[in-house]
Amino acid sequence: MVLLLDLLTTAAMLFIVTAGLMMIFGVMKIVNFAHGALLTLGGYASYVVTQLKLDPWLSWPLALVVGVVAGMLVEWLIVKPLYKRPLDAILATWGLGIVIGQLIVMAFGREVQFVDAPLAGTWSVGGVEYSAYRLLLVPIAIAMCLLLAGLLNGTRFGIRTRAVIMNEELASGLGIHAGRVRFVTFSLGAGLGTLAGTMITPLSSVDPNMGLPWLVSAFMLVMVSGHSMPSLLLTCVVFGACQVLVSTYANPVLGGLTIAVLAAVTLRIRPKGFARG
Repeated sequence: MVLLLDLLTTAAMLFIVTAGLMMIFGVMKIVNFAHGALLTLGGYASYVVTQLKLDPWLSWPLALVVGVVAGMLVEWLIVKPLYKRPLDAILATWGLGIVIGQLIVMAFGREVQFVDAPLAGTWSVGGVEYSAYRLLLVPIAIAMCLLLAGLLNGTRFGIRTRAVIMNEELASGLGIHAGRVRFVTFSLGAGLGTLAGTMITPLSSVDPNMGLPWLVSAFMLVMVSGHSMPSLLLTCVVFGACQVLVSTYANPVLGGLTIAVLAAVTLRIRPKGFARG
Protein backbone atom coordinates (compact mmCIF):
# COMPACT_ATOMS: atom_id res chain seq x y z
CA MET A 1 0.00 0.00 0.00
CA VAL A 2 2.84 2.39 0.80
CA LEU A 3 4.31 1.79 -2.65
CA LEU A 4 0.96 2.55 -4.30
CA LEU A 5 0.64 5.78 -2.33
CA ASP A 6 4.19 6.70 -3.30
CA LEU A 7 3.26 6.18 -6.97
CA LEU A 8 0.15 8.38 -6.72
CA THR A 9 1.75 11.19 -4.76
CA THR A 10 4.84 11.28 -6.97
CA ALA A 11 2.65 11.54 -10.07
CA ALA A 12 0.67 14.34 -8.40
CA MET A 13 3.84 16.26 -7.57
CA LEU A 14 5.14 15.88 -11.13
CA PHE A 15 1.88 17.18 -12.58
CA ILE A 16 1.72 20.16 -10.22
CA VAL A 17 5.30 21.10 -11.07
CA THR A 18 4.83 20.69 -14.84
CA ALA A 19 1.39 22.28 -15.37
CA GLY A 20 2.74 25.85 -15.56
CA LEU A 21 5.40 24.88 -18.07
CA MET A 22 2.76 23.12 -20.17
CA MET A 23 0.51 26.21 -20.21
CA ILE A 24 3.28 28.33 -21.71
CA PHE A 25 4.61 25.73 -24.13
CA GLY A 26 1.17 24.74 -25.39
CA VAL A 27 0.27 28.26 -26.53
CA MET A 28 3.59 29.98 -27.20
CA LYS A 29 5.67 27.01 -28.41
CA ILE A 30 8.38 28.28 -26.08
CA VAL A 31 9.91 26.16 -23.34
CA ASN A 32 10.21 28.52 -20.39
CA PHE A 33 13.60 27.62 -18.97
CA ALA A 34 13.03 30.14 -16.18
CA HIS A 35 10.45 27.68 -14.83
CA GLY A 36 12.99 26.19 -12.43
CA ALA A 37 13.75 29.65 -11.04
CA LEU A 38 10.02 30.30 -10.64
CA LEU A 39 9.71 27.08 -8.64
CA THR A 40 12.54 28.31 -6.43
CA LEU A 41 10.85 31.70 -6.09
CA GLY A 42 7.71 29.94 -4.87
CA GLY A 43 9.77 27.97 -2.38
CA TYR A 44 11.21 31.16 -0.92
CA ALA A 45 7.73 32.69 -0.74
CA SER A 46 6.89 29.81 1.56
CA TYR A 47 10.12 30.42 3.49
CA VAL A 48 9.22 34.09 4.03
CA VAL A 49 5.82 33.09 5.40
CA THR A 50 7.50 30.65 7.79
CA GLN A 51 10.01 33.27 8.95
CA LEU A 52 7.20 35.74 9.61
CA LYS A 53 5.40 33.03 11.61
CA LEU A 54 2.25 33.41 9.54
CA ASP A 55 -0.23 30.69 8.66
CA PRO A 56 1.55 28.33 6.19
CA TRP A 57 -1.56 28.30 3.99
CA LEU A 58 -0.88 31.96 3.17
CA SER A 59 2.20 30.89 1.20
CA TRP A 60 -0.02 29.52 -1.58
CA PRO A 61 -1.83 32.76 -2.55
CA LEU A 62 1.38 34.73 -1.94
CA ALA A 63 3.34 32.51 -4.32
CA LEU A 64 0.58 32.69 -6.93
CA VAL A 65 0.46 36.49 -6.84
CA VAL A 66 4.26 36.79 -6.97
CA GLY A 67 4.39 34.41 -9.94
CA VAL A 68 1.63 36.14 -11.90
CA VAL A 69 3.21 39.58 -11.39
CA ALA A 70 6.65 38.23 -12.33
CA GLY A 71 5.14 36.54 -15.39
CA MET A 72 3.51 39.79 -16.51
CA LEU A 73 6.79 41.66 -16.28
CA VAL A 74 8.82 38.93 -17.99
CA GLU A 75 6.34 38.55 -20.85
CA TRP A 76 6.12 42.28 -21.43
CA LEU A 77 9.81 43.14 -21.11
CA ILE A 78 11.62 40.01 -22.33
CA VAL A 79 9.49 37.45 -24.14
CA LYS A 80 7.12 39.67 -26.15
CA PRO A 81 9.84 41.18 -28.39
CA LEU A 82 11.10 37.65 -29.15
CA TYR A 83 7.89 35.99 -30.36
CA LYS A 84 9.22 35.69 -33.89
CA ARG A 85 12.55 34.30 -32.63
CA PRO A 86 11.65 31.31 -30.45
CA LEU A 87 15.24 30.14 -30.04
CA ASP A 88 16.25 33.56 -28.73
CA ALA A 89 13.24 33.49 -26.41
CA ILE A 90 14.34 30.14 -24.99
CA LEU A 91 17.86 31.47 -24.41
CA ALA A 92 16.42 34.61 -22.83
CA THR A 93 14.34 32.61 -20.35
CA TRP A 94 17.39 30.47 -19.55
CA GLY A 95 19.40 33.61 -18.80
CA LEU A 96 16.50 35.01 -16.79
CA GLY A 97 16.50 31.87 -14.67
CA ILE A 98 20.18 32.42 -13.87
CA VAL A 99 19.52 36.06 -12.96
CA ILE A 100 16.63 35.14 -10.65
CA GLY A 101 18.80 32.49 -9.02
CA GLN A 102 21.56 34.99 -8.30
CA LEU A 103 19.09 37.52 -6.92
CA ILE A 104 17.76 34.83 -4.58
CA VAL A 105 21.30 34.06 -3.40
CA MET A 106 21.90 37.76 -2.73
CA ALA A 107 18.68 38.04 -0.75
CA PHE A 108 18.63 34.75 1.18
CA GLY A 109 22.11 33.21 0.89
CA ARG A 110 23.02 29.71 -0.24
CA GLU A 111 22.02 27.87 2.93
CA VAL A 112 19.41 25.14 2.84
CA GLN A 113 16.22 26.28 4.59
CA PHE A 114 13.11 24.48 5.77
CA VAL A 115 9.49 25.57 5.92
CA ASP A 116 6.38 24.63 7.84
CA ALA A 117 3.88 22.34 6.12
CA PRO A 118 0.31 23.67 5.90
CA LEU A 119 -0.96 20.23 6.92
CA ALA A 120 0.97 18.19 9.46
CA GLY A 121 0.57 14.63 10.67
CA THR A 122 -0.51 11.45 8.92
CA TRP A 123 -3.68 9.88 7.60
CA SER A 124 -4.50 6.21 7.81
CA VAL A 125 -5.03 4.68 4.36
CA GLY A 126 -5.44 0.94 3.86
CA GLY A 127 -4.12 0.23 7.34
CA VAL A 128 -0.91 2.29 6.93
CA GLU A 129 -0.03 5.75 8.20
CA TYR A 130 1.01 8.12 5.41
CA SER A 131 1.91 11.82 5.20
CA ALA A 132 -1.31 13.81 5.13
CA TYR A 133 0.26 16.60 3.11
CA ARG A 134 1.53 14.26 0.40
CA LEU A 135 -1.93 12.68 0.15
CA LEU A 136 -3.52 16.12 -0.14
CA LEU A 137 -1.53 16.78 -3.30
CA VAL A 138 -3.31 13.95 -5.15
CA PRO A 139 -6.80 15.54 -5.22
CA ILE A 140 -5.18 18.94 -5.78
CA ALA A 141 -3.41 17.65 -8.90
CA ILE A 142 -6.63 16.07 -10.21
CA ALA A 143 -8.62 19.26 -9.55
CA MET A 144 -5.90 21.34 -11.21
CA CYS A 145 -5.98 19.10 -14.28
CA LEU A 146 -9.78 19.36 -14.55
CA LEU A 147 -9.78 23.14 -14.06
CA LEU A 148 -7.02 23.78 -16.61
CA ALA A 149 -8.57 21.37 -19.13
CA GLY A 150 -11.92 23.09 -18.62
CA LEU A 151 -10.32 26.51 -19.03
CA LEU A 152 -8.64 25.51 -22.30
CA ASN A 153 -11.55 23.52 -23.73
CA GLY A 154 -14.76 24.95 -22.30
CA THR A 155 -14.38 28.71 -22.10
CA ARG A 156 -14.17 31.60 -24.54
CA PHE A 157 -10.57 32.17 -23.49
CA GLY A 158 -9.84 28.52 -24.24
CA ILE A 159 -11.38 28.80 -27.70
CA ARG A 160 -9.25 31.85 -28.45
CA THR A 161 -6.20 30.11 -27.06
CA ARG A 162 -6.70 27.04 -29.24
CA ALA A 163 -7.26 29.29 -32.26
CA VAL A 164 -3.90 30.96 -31.60
CA ILE A 165 -2.26 27.55 -31.19
CA MET A 166 -3.63 26.22 -34.50
CA ASN A 167 -3.20 29.31 -36.69
CA GLU A 168 -2.17 32.61 -35.15
CA GLU A 169 -2.47 34.63 -38.37
CA LEU A 170 -5.99 33.40 -39.06
CA ALA A 171 -6.96 33.96 -35.42
CA SER A 172 -5.70 37.53 -35.61
CA GLY A 173 -7.64 38.02 -38.82
CA LEU A 174 -10.79 36.97 -36.98
CA GLY A 175 -10.28 39.65 -34.36
CA ILE A 176 -8.56 37.58 -31.68
CA HIS A 177 -5.85 39.55 -29.88
CA ALA A 178 -3.05 36.96 -29.98
CA GLY A 179 -0.73 39.17 -27.93
CA ARG A 180 -3.26 39.38 -25.12
CA VAL A 181 -3.76 35.61 -25.17
CA ARG A 182 -0.01 35.09 -24.89
CA PHE A 183 0.26 37.67 -22.10
CA VAL A 184 -2.45 36.03 -19.99
CA THR A 185 -1.13 32.53 -20.69
CA PHE A 186 2.45 33.35 -19.76
CA SER A 187 1.34 35.11 -16.57
CA LEU A 188 -0.85 32.19 -15.58
CA GLY A 189 1.89 29.68 -16.36
CA ALA A 190 4.37 31.64 -14.25
CA GLY A 191 1.88 31.81 -11.40
CA LEU A 192 1.36 28.05 -11.56
CA GLY A 193 5.14 27.63 -11.46
CA THR A 194 5.62 29.61 -8.25
CA LEU A 195 2.53 27.98 -6.72
CA ALA A 196 4.03 24.57 -7.48
CA GLY A 197 7.27 25.64 -5.83
CA THR A 198 5.56 26.53 -2.57
CA MET A 199 3.50 23.31 -2.69
CA ILE A 200 6.47 20.96 -2.98
CA THR A 201 8.77 22.83 -0.58
CA PRO A 202 7.35 21.33 2.67
CA LEU A 203 8.29 17.87 1.35
CA SER A 204 11.96 18.72 0.88
CA SER A 205 13.84 21.95 1.56
CA VAL A 206 14.53 25.36 0.07
CA ASP A 207 17.79 26.35 -1.59
CA PRO A 208 18.72 28.51 -4.62
CA ASN A 209 19.03 25.44 -6.88
CA MET A 210 15.93 23.53 -5.77
CA GLY A 211 14.11 24.15 -9.05
CA LEU A 212 16.76 22.80 -11.42
CA PRO A 213 16.11 19.02 -11.00
CA TRP A 214 12.38 19.64 -11.33
CA LEU A 215 12.92 21.70 -14.49
CA VAL A 216 14.66 18.79 -16.22
CA SER A 217 11.84 16.37 -15.37
CA ALA A 218 9.15 18.89 -16.29
CA PHE A 219 10.79 19.60 -19.65
CA MET A 220 10.88 15.88 -20.50
CA LEU A 221 7.26 15.37 -19.45
CA VAL A 222 6.07 18.30 -21.57
CA MET A 223 7.94 17.02 -24.62
CA VAL A 224 6.29 13.61 -24.30
CA SER A 225 2.75 14.64 -23.37
CA GLY A 226 1.98 17.07 -26.20
CA HIS A 227 -0.41 19.98 -25.55
CA SER A 228 -3.15 18.29 -23.50
CA MET A 229 -3.53 18.51 -19.70
CA PRO A 230 -5.10 15.03 -19.42
CA SER A 231 -2.24 13.70 -21.54
CA LEU A 232 0.22 15.40 -19.20
CA LEU A 233 -1.47 13.79 -16.19
CA LEU A 234 -1.26 10.37 -17.85
CA THR A 235 2.42 10.92 -18.64
CA CYS A 236 3.12 11.93 -15.04
CA VAL A 237 1.38 8.80 -13.75
CA VAL A 238 3.28 6.44 -16.08
CA PHE A 239 6.70 8.07 -15.74
CA GLY A 240 6.27 8.81 -12.05
CA ALA A 241 5.39 5.17 -11.38
CA CYS A 242 8.50 4.02 -13.24
CA GLN A 243 10.65 6.48 -11.30
CA VAL A 244 9.35 5.23 -7.94
CA LEU A 245 9.75 1.57 -8.91
CA VAL A 246 13.32 2.04 -10.12
CA SER A 247 14.22 4.08 -7.02
CA THR A 248 12.68 1.47 -4.72
CA TYR A 249 13.90 -1.77 -6.29
CA ALA A 250 17.10 -0.68 -8.06
CA ASN A 251 18.85 2.53 -7.07
CA PRO A 252 17.66 6.05 -6.14
CA VAL A 253 20.29 7.55 -8.46
CA LEU A 254 18.95 5.53 -11.38
CA GLY A 255 15.46 6.55 -10.32
CA GLY A 256 16.42 10.18 -10.80
CA LEU A 257 17.42 9.40 -14.39
CA THR A 258 14.32 7.36 -15.20
CA ILE A 259 12.13 10.15 -16.57
CA ALA A 260 14.85 11.48 -18.88
CA VAL A 261 15.66 8.01 -20.23
CA LEU A 262 12.01 7.04 -20.72
CA ALA A 263 11.28 10.35 -22.45
CA ALA A 264 14.16 9.82 -24.88
CA VAL A 265 13.02 6.28 -25.66
CA THR A 266 9.38 7.30 -26.04
CA LEU A 267 10.17 10.14 -28.42
CA ARG A 268 12.43 7.85 -30.44
CA ILE A 269 9.64 5.31 -30.89
CA ARG A 270 6.76 7.76 -31.06
CA PRO A 271 7.91 11.28 -32.00
CA LYS A 272 4.57 12.83 -30.96
CA GLY A 273 4.74 11.19 -27.56
CA PHE A 274 1.37 10.59 -25.91
CA ALA A 275 -0.34 13.28 -27.96
CA ARG A 276 -3.16 12.13 -30.19
CA GLY A 277 -2.61 12.00 -33.89
